[in-house]
Amino acid sequence: MDDDSSHSRAESRGLRQAREIERHLGWLDSFTGTALAVLSVASGIYTYLGVSSLLDDTGALSVFAAMAYSIAVSTGIFVFWSYMMRLLPAVRSLASRLGLMAAMGLGCLAIIAMSSWLNAAALAGAAAVEQHLATTVQEYQGALERANEIAVSGQGLERDVARVRTSFEDLGEQEASGDLSGFAGRGAVFRLLRQKADELSALEAQIAAQAPTVEAAFAEGNAILSRMRALTVEPGPVETRSVQFSEEAVRLAGVITGLRQLSVAPLVVRAASDLGDAVVLPDLDGNSAETRTSQQATIQSVLAVLEQRAETLRLAAEEVTAMQQPDETIYTPISAADAVILYARNFIPSWAGAIAIDLLPAVLVLIIAVSQAAIRTGREGAAEDETMTLAELRTAMRVLREMEPQPAARRDAAPASAAATPRPAEAPAPGQTDLAAE
Repeated sequence: MDDDSSHSRAESRGLRQAREIERHLGWLDSFTGTALAVLSVASGIYTYLGVSSLLDDTGALSVFAAMAYSIAVSTGIFVFWSYMMRLLPAVRSLASRLGLMAAMGLGCLAIIAMSSWLNAAALAGAAAVEQHLATTVQEYQGALERANEIAVSGQGLERDVARVRTSFEDLGEQEASGDLSGFAGRGAVFRLLRQKADELSALEAQIAAQAPTVEAAFAEGNAILSRMRALTVEPGPVETRSVQFSEEAVRLAGVITGLRQLSVAPLVVRAASDLGDAVVLPDLDGNSAETRTSQQATIQSVLAVLEQRAETLRLAAEEVTAMQQPDETIYTPISAADAVILYARNFIPSWAGAIAIDLLPAVLVLIIAVSQAAIRTGREGAAEDETMTLAELRTAMRVLREMEPQPAARRDAAPASAAATPRPAEAPAPGQTDLAAE
């Protein structure tokens, strides 16, 4: 008896809980459709803005096309989630639930593909394009600084050339005083040393002449970068700023190319190769054989030193030419939708909001499914008459009244039938008959 009593109390509690959840669901269902319609319309509006940013034409046909697409998206979202809210909580078998869950997953992917990314473009499209401009500015700045670094490193070879030139001039002075070959004067050895010193002096002057050009090019590039940075943050339509940005990017690309061509390192490499190979040997002008022999020996020593200096200078120039050149940077204008996808990591909140406005009904579907499962669990094991609600009971009583004749109608029908039937004549009493005869 105790087990039956506790079981009966558990069933009663389950029924009360099921009826309470049903009342709540009934109240919530009164505005769930309206809320779903509002979410669908809001998603359609942002989808319209996203589609409009993709269309180049601003005519009536483009507006109509964008409106048609957004209306189709709103309708599809509303119908899809209406199906899910009605069908998924109602099915009971595991296979049916898994099938509908798979269908809901595919539907969510379709909604993201046709709506959410456009919503994100509408929410953060302008900011994403500005991010693209800012990233491009950084790339151009890196290329400009790298090109200037290579050019400045080439200008630094001027000191190496000056050092080699000075060494040949010192050797020439020693030869003029007789400390080199042992014979004072400006003979063949002196002329050879002076020849190479003049070549290096011309190369040094050529390198020094390019220094102002390199500085001017770098200053011009920084000025263009400043204008490009201003375009990324200044107010106004981002499309107009993108056009101006593109023009400045073309100018800056030309400046970077010019800086790359201003590097003198290749010139120094060629000059160093010619320094040892292109040697015009002067005639030996010694008065005696001993003098000419000494000049010849000195010239051979000078040529050996010349080879060493040329090799040192060539290696220094090749180090500059081996420096990694800046990557070629080209600004490519992109649409707001493409920018949102390209820089998705920088706009995670916008993506989350764009997806949430489309997929929020999935949470409602799960809530309704859990609630319906709780209702079924509360009604399990209860008799049919215990699970009837007051409305169902009233409906059943009304049907019973309609099926059976009402008592009031039977009472009204009885007097009417009695009045229509003639009553038999009553027999007179014996006394009354005699009096009538008299």
